[in-house]
Amino acid sequence: MASIPTILTIIFLFFLRSTISQQIHSNPDCTGRWIHIRRLPSRFNLDLLTNCSQYPLFDDFCPYLPNHGLGQKTHAKSHSWFRTDPMMLELIFHRRMLEYPCLTPDPNSANAVYLPYYTGIDALRYLYGPDVNSSAEHGLELFDFVKEQDSPNIWARHKGHDHFLVMARPAWDFSQPLINDPPIWGTSFLELPEFYNLTVLTFEARAWPWQEQAVPYPTSFHPPNLSFLESWIHRVARSRRSTLMLFAGGGGVSATPNIRRSIRDECENDTKNGTNGGYVKLCDVVDCSNGICEHDPIRYMRPMMEASFCLQPPGDTPTRRSTFDSILAGCIPVFFEDLSAKTQYTWHLPEEEYGEFSVFIPKEEVVFKGLKILDVLMGIPRDRVMKMRERVLELMPRVIYRRHGSSVDFRSNKKDAFDIAIEGTLQRIKSRLQEVAVL
Repeated sequence: MASIPTILTIIFLFFLRSTISQQIHSNPDCTGRWIHIRRLPSRFNLDLLTNCSQYPLFDDFCPYLPNHGLGQKTHAKSHSWFRTDPMMLELIFHRRMLEYPCLTPDPNSANAVYLPYYTGIDALRYLYGPDVNSSAEHGLELFDFVKEQDSPNIWARHKGHDHFLVMARPAWDFSQPLINDPPIWGTSFLELPEFYNLTVLTFEARAWPWQEQAVPYPTSFHPPNLSFLESWIHRVARSRRSTLMLFAGGGGVSATPNIRRSIRDECENDTKNGTNGGYVKLCDVVDCSNGICEHDPIRYMRPMMEASFCLQPPGDTPTRRSTFDSILAGCIPVFFEDLSAKTQYTWHLPEEEYGEFSVFIPKEEVVFKGLKILDVLMGIPRDRVMKMRERVLELMPRVIYRRHGSSVDFRSNKKDAFDIAIEGTLQRIKSRLQEVAVL
């Protein structure tokens, strides 16, 4: 169970929310940016954290609750590095919302309404806990509260079109058809007609629902001020790239042909020496099987900083946290299908600029037609590689989540993943309300 100090800290944040949200509508910079936070009972957020060790089939996530969801520091003197679990994004996002500069206590004046519901954490009882056979009911209690119990007019004003929430899991985990009997993997939250109008921020969106938008996975880097960010960028820029390409991950050991197996085979069969393009190693693999790298950034960040290209093959789902780790390391991402990033993170990574900061190699060409990844990457001129890396470094601030309570200069000069997600959400809701108004 989470420690008492951790729970008390979180409780303090809920009290703090009422103070922060009492802002006067006098800031001209907030025009079109006002957000109202719905006051949900603690059973929808805080109480869920007290069950952090009660899912035997899932990891104990109590160690990742400290520092408002950033996790424990990687070492005692760290200012920016934490053992962050991606599933804590709901808590991280909630904490950042509390210091959003354009909060309003008046829902009628708000341009958007935030639901601080820890959707992914609550889903654990349906995925791994006692309610596995009731997964079609996930979300019904929340809908009953926001529509019927708590100021029904807030939801009714736009029939939920102005509401949004965060899901710290891929959307597929909430997309089980309501007609499945018996239930299979996932809950049916996104299949509920009651939530069809809700805007959802998730790690991985499906291709068709308009309301789903992918946002970056949290990395372990959460700088508190601009100085720490700039220092890291300078360090990454100076890092010597002695390896051509790197794969950090698991899988690829089955007999079935797949892109991860092709990558491992190519690396294991590479017999070329370090005379190729000035690289000491052409291919390196950091084995992250069984989740051993997930909360230990040292295992993969140093190898990534020594590589020019970081391979991002799809696994169980197309997207990977490693995509953002590689950008953080200044390592040019190599994608094998568009669903891994290009059609996902359209707010954070400009879709029309992917050729400037990444490489795309169709996985079918590698797995079934024998195309060598090394040949493709070796064929990119070194000056082109340098320009791509420079663009990766420019994008870095857009895909990290800075630490809560960060310095004024940081908040004023650099937009991080949270800032861009909020801007995109406000624009998405505005456009949707305009569309609905003319129907």
